[in-house]
Amino acid sequence: MWFKNIRVYKLSAPLSTDPQQLENALAEFKFAPCTGQEAVKTGFSFPLHASIKQYCHPMAQGWLFAVKRQEKVLPAAVINEELQPKIDAMAAEQGRPLSRKEKQSLKEELIQTLLPRAFSRSTLTHGYYDAEHNWLVINTGGAGKAEDILALLRKALGSLPALPWLDNHKLNSHLQLWLQNQALPEGFVLGNDAELKAPDEEGAKVKFTNHLLSADDVQSHLQDKLVTKIALQQPEGLSLHVSDDSSIKGIKYHELLTGQNEEMGWEDLSLRLDADLLLMSSSLNQALQTIAVRLQAAESE
Repeated sequence: MWFKNIRVYKLSAPLSTDPQQLENALAEFKFAPCTGQEAVKTGFSFPLHASIKQYCHPMAQGWLFAVKRQEKVLPAAVINEELQPKIDAMAAEQGRPLSRKEKQSLKEELIQTLLPRAFSRSTLTHGYYDAEHNWLVINTGGAGKAEDILALLRKALGSLPALPWLDNHKLNSHLQLWLQNQALPEGFVLGNDAELKAPDEEGAKVKFTNHLLSADDVQSHLQDKLVTKIALQQPEGLSLHVSDDSSIKGIKYHELLTGQNEEMGWEDLSLRLDADLLLMSSSLNQALQTIAVRLQAAESE
């Protein structure tokens, strides 16, 4: 359960950490599979392991949760293959070409008849609440997916005053400095990946992978482009990509970090998963806090 891409949200008011209260709240919106005519279903699932029947798993300073989403898969080719004969038949019956609205109506009716026969695809997205920093960390890089999870949490908890943890409008200027190897968060060094984009209408983009970012061919792009993503790394901790939309992507954990619990083995599944969760969340929280502190300090300079 090592988070790879995350969205972080700062809360303006602390959430409850009462295990039973939270368990009851999340269980009320537990996941149930799609019925015949339903295209998508979302609900809370068991976050630690399928065999551990617990919707809210307490952590050292917060709690872990998971949201399961199931959707019916209807390939466009399948829909189009069955839709075209229906369009042709109705057009012949009407003696005229069908309007766009009529075609869309036929398509929607067809989808409803195909849904019971469609395959289902499920995904499980984890997140945790950290009471010390009063933030939510959701294991997805997609803003839309994260917002759907926040919406479900709001239903379960009654309210959720959450905003992105970083100010997107000011982040570009910090990324510009970092690419110049200036004002980096403490303990981090520049990685080898970066993406830049011109702010004009054409929006020319350039991407560097496994490249020396201090090289002239990279630095020259700062004259007419904004940094939209940059790689940072801790020598024996995390490596990650900070994006100008405040998401953190491409998180990798040094083997010295991930190997710390190997001697425990897997005889006690719950104990081992808890230990890995603590290791992951602690290292991630430390990195996030370091980045946040550096940005706050830069704003006051």
